Amino acid sequence: GRQSQDLWDTVQNTLHVGKLAVNAPDVVHSFGRLAYLAPLLPLRIPKIMSYQRHVTTSRVRWARRLSRGDSMLFTGCSDHITAEIEPHAPARTVYNGVPLDTYDFVPSVAEDAPLLFLGRIARIKGTHRAVEVARRTGRALIIAGNVPDEETSYFGREVQPYLDGDQIRHVGPVDDEEKNHLLGRAAAFLMPIEWEEPFGIVMAEAMACGTPVIGTRRGSIPEVVTDGETGFVCDDVDEMVGAVGRIGRLSREACRRRCEAHFSAHAIVDAYEQLYIRHALGA
Repeated sequence: GRQSQDLWDTVQNTLHVGKLAVNAPDVVHSFGRLAYLAPLLPLRIPKIMSYQRHVTTSRVRWARRLSRGDSMLFTGCSDHITAEIEPHAPARTVYNGVPLDTYDFVPSVAEDAPLLFLGRIARIKGTHRAVEVARRTGRALIIAGNVPDEETSYFGREVQPYLDGDQIRHVGPVDDEEKNHLLGRAAAFLMPIEWEEPFGIVMAEAMACGTPVIGTRRGSIPEVVTDGETGFVCDDVDEMVGAVGRIGRLSREACRRRCEAHFSAHAIVDAYEQLYIRHALGA
């Protein structure tokens, strides 16, 4: 089944995964619901469950209790998520990755290159903070992303009044080609979130283009962004405003190198392969 919240699809998927008990592979790795692994939990088959969002710890404890020995291992898409799991079960961090051939490295941009906000237009994403940074620094800002129905009031009240078609523009949703173009030609990518972001793949996409990230100290930002090298990690808007004035000190080459080393598709594949080998041998 394709709808993870549908009961019948959940039963179908669980039964499908359960067939692996007959011809057991070396490792079973799931990015789906933890419930799908239920038939395999009491078996010695090495199992890995990966979380890309915040964790329901009661389910982690349930799986840990039912698992045979050390056969169950969890991963989080950031240390921030892994830390939610570790008090209850063994866990490792494996970051999300981006295909580097999709994003062109741009070694330099114009002095008046714009700042960029790219993502869902929502309060928790901090779009209004990006607008404030642009207004206070006098820098151009491009806002790219959709406005969900539940955020139309927020958009109309805290973002739209400041769109002038010149300094601050909203270009709507963008496809991968447009995203690559915007990220590569930005002076910096703004990530002024107001929630605990599990990872934030767009930060890796920005660095793949050589674009530094200026973000708030929430969620995974402090571990994705190397403060003072591939961007700046800030505690408030005042610090973000100050950071914009220091963009010139950062190396776009360093941003690309960090993405290649930690957030590229190759880096993620290598990390999972090593994890499979260790878990298969140790379970």
